[in-house]
Amino acid sequence: MAASKLLIPTLAHFRPLTCAAASCPARLVPQPPDLLKWVKREGGFVHDAVTIAQDTTYGLGLVATGEIPRGSDLVVLPHHVPLKFHSEKDDVADSALIHLSNQVPEELWAMKLGLKLLQERAKVGSFWWPYISNLPETYTVPIFFAGEDIKNLQYAPLLYQVNKRCRFLLDFEQEVKNVLKKLKPSEHPFSGQDVDASSLGWAMSAVSSRAFRLHGKKLTDGSPSDIPMMLPLIDMCNHSFNPNARILQEQDAGNPNMLIKVVAEREIKQSDPLLLNYGCLSNDFFLLDYGFVIPSNPYDHIELKYDGALMDAASMAAGVSSPNFSSPAPWQQEVLSQLNLFGEAPNLKVTVGGPELVEGRLLAALRVLLSNDIEKVQRYDFSVLKSLSAEAPLGVENEVAAFRTIIALCVIALGHFPTKIMDDESLLKQGVSVSTELAIQFRMQKKSVIIDVMRDLTKRVKLLLSKETTTA
Repeated sequence: MAASKLLIPTLAHFRPLTCAAASCPARLVPQPPDLLKWVKREGGFVHDAVTIAQDTTYGLGLVATGEIPRGSDLVVLPHHVPLKFHSEKDDVADSALIHLSNQVPEELWAMKLGLKLLQERAKVGSFWWPYISNLPETYTVPIFFAGEDIKNLQYAPLLYQVNKRCRFLLDFEQEVKNVLKKLKPSEHPFSGQDVDASSLGWAMSAVSSRAFRLHGKKLTDGSPSDIPMMLPLIDMCNHSFNPNARILQEQDAGNPNMLIKVVAEREIKQSDPLLLNYGCLSNDFFLLDYGFVIPSNPYDHIELKYDGALMDAASMAAGVSSPNFSSPAPWQQEVLSQLNLFGEAPNLKVTVGGPELVEGRLLAALRVLLSNDIEKVQRYDFSVLKSLSAEAPLGVENEVAAFRTIIALCVIALGHFPTKIMDDESLLKQGVSVSTELAIQFRMQKKSVIIDVMRDLTKRVKLLLSKETTTA
């Protein structure tokens, strides 16, 4: 879908509580309380060699001021310090807040905790004020990009998600206003302060970029509940796929309350940042929820739609004779149904890139639909047909045709981007705003994923053909 055809609402003009994204956004107040002292005063622990400092990559973060041995506790929070939707510090269950949280779809769980964060931000004398006042005033996530920079992302799946979040916040603003206007001043969950799409977006972004989903109290079946919570100080550890620390939850035998701690995974040297792995995520999630893009992200991928006509076009462009993706035989339809690519409510979203390189469902579908030999197909179970490491299970000719079709699909996907990587590099050299830079970096990484897949599959095709020639 072309970016220019999307109707893209943006929160850029709804921002009384936030200003334009900055590379090092200010804290909510100019001189916030000392967060390390507050955590210690509340019964927490902070290693003597841990401090808050400017990290050149991600802004403020926790940094080691000296060598720290492996296994050392870095930060420990007692049970009452994390900010959860329901906490021990609640005076009463706030019915208005609960009613509003029930209007939030589960996929936007960050908004539920965001409502609690806004309540505490508005409350005079909030227990969490030393923490909240240290939060950034702005976030570099796409919902706060100007409309032009949202279009600059050039990638339809992410444009759809940004569009969806902006629409939700604008609609939710009206829902909140309708609820609040019916309340007495004493019942107002935000201490009488106005709440708009901008402040809702700030709260949702604060939670999505900083909260952790950890174990809460045990459910009736004995399994632990999954509770989003904000972890003061701990959430200043930045991200790495090669982290030097990890989060643990511990419970003392004589104390039912949980301690949450960050422990050194290996020896940490002086001036090293403390790093956690936020998850094996694509750049879509890192940009949407955290406001940054990871170069050469091994978990990044692109989404394609499994469409018979598109597959036929790609196969013919790849020189495959008589592809039949648009009109599969009944036995092939059965295989596609089992792959959930055909029939009622199929999942037609497939991916290339990431650890798999080619999503197993797509690879199996191509192998099967490019084969006319039902007996040969039936010799293998899906685990083999889906596997890229299963070398040419249906024959070299079939495998080469499948790979060339995927390469052609990549060429088509690359053609949907209005600019080339060289164009993007030139734009970055000109000096652009933070949001424009992020948008350009994001689309460059998506194009790089496509190019890397094409290179890998081209090598595999050459290797298969050289082996076949040698054998012949």
